[in-house]
Amino acid sequence: MSGSFADAVRERARSAYAALENARREGDTQAALVAEDEWEDALRLARAHGVHLDEPGGAAP
Repeated sequence: MSGSFADAVRERARSAYAALENARREGDTQAALVAEDEWEDALRLARAHGVHLDEPGGAAP
């Protein structure tokens, strides 16, 4: 696996987590549901490829 792929996976996870936190903060239920699906998908992708997520957004909310 290339470093750029791992970086892209990490960025996707960070972005998904930020969207989830933002939706929750704003009380937007629909956006939170969509963001939660994206977050879970990003986690599955990281796990499937052995990409370690150790920054904010790397642990399940």
